[in-house]
Amino acid sequence: MKFLLPILVIHFLQLQPGFGQNPLLFRDALLFDGEDFHEDWDVLVVGDRIERVGRNLNAENTGQVIDLSGLTLMPGMIEGHSHLFLHPYNETSWNDQVLQESFAERTVRATNHARETLMAGFTTVRDLGTEGAGYLDVGLKRAIEKEITPGPRMLVAGPAIVATGSYGPKGFADHVEVPLGAEQADGKDLIRVVRDQIGKGVDLIKVYADYRWGPGGQAQPTFSPDELSLIVETAASSGRPVVAHASTIEGMHRAILAGVQTIEHGDAADEGIYDLMTQYHVAICPTLAAGDAIMQYRGWNKGVDPEPERIQAKKKSFTLALEKGVEICAGGDVGVFSHGDNVRELEMMVEYGMKPKDVLRAVTSVNARVFQLQDLGRITSGALADLIVVEGHPEADISNLRNVKLVMKGGKVYLDKLDVPDK
Repeated sequence: MKFLLPILVIHFLQLQPGFGQNPLLFRDALLFDGEDFHEDWDVLVVGDRIERVGRNLNAENTGQVIDLSGLTLMPGMIEGHSHLFLHPYNETSWNDQVLQESFAERTVRATNHARETLMAGFTTVRDLGTEGAGYLDVGLKRAIEKEITPGPRMLVAGPAIVATGSYGPKGFADHVEVPLGAEQADGKDLIRVVRDQIGKGVDLIKVYADYRWGPGGQAQPTFSPDELSLIVETAASSGRPVVAHASTIEGMHRAILAGVQTIEHGDAADEGIYDLMTQYHVAICPTLAAGDAIMQYRGWNKGVDPEPERIQAKKKSFTLALEKGVEICAGGDVGVFSHGDNVRELEMMVEYGMKPKDVLRAVTSVNARVFQLQDLGRITSGALADLIVVEGHPEADISNLRNVKLVMKGGKVYLDKLDVPDK
């Protein structure tokens, strides 16, 4: 036990907001500001905001000066597609998580996942559905805001909305009622459900524009065009966007025309779909890492076995999105794989052909712009001080994003592993 206490104390200190002095001047960093790199730049943080950015800033009256020579300073990353109330399916199947894990267990897990996400340098997450856990994401978001527990800023969707009969868990006798992983609604009742979700604190509405409910279990559209338009219109009246799970051509087509903010997954997207997305200013969140993880759970030995057809199709679709200039968000469907391993998606975006700098933009300024987070995703005067420091040059090797040395959210340091003296 005499060796355990110091370890616990160090871990505790790393999780405490306010560790360090403010105002704080970061000096001589390789700076990625959300768009481009700048060598030997300084950033002054005052309170929860970035006060000034540039070279040779005056350090007078600054509480602390940190020399970041040889390190990269960049905006806190934004995870575009997360499920904090899920954990990897090779640990516990989705059905068993929904049906057998108590709300208490799922909340404890989600609290750990939130901390792991923040420590990985992701200071904001868009959490797209609790998968049977109701509005526990709203409660977790508020607990983080009250600093009861460390975690990222959260945009929450509560229970996603699905067409009656389309979602799971399934396979039970018709007289058996089981909890579902989302909320069912149809027709004009969608107005009531959307408004009810808004009233319970969601930041956005998530819908399943298609799902695996075809005659052979294949993905098919769920909501009609009129139903999707009704959802978007109702949400928009409160200033909230709608995002759509969609992988089929028809499901995406309907969702885009209805006015959704993003298409999640988009596996079968073709040239026509991407042209439509560009026309209607709809971004895609491709979730490359989720499909990759699921195929490995099913036995694919990546790097040894031939690529499954699903992986080949995803690569083709993603390459086409790059060629067509579609706005691409960064989001991995984390929860299918481990929280804290969010960089896996960014590594795969590079692996599938996206330029590293564009991936860095996607996980910072692009996600912030698409998700309407005006004060995040950029290092500029007046922006919120959500900052991370990483070892190495992430444009040279995107995996350097795994080497997180410091995490700051709103001017408060939550992780400090810097081995540099302050001046």
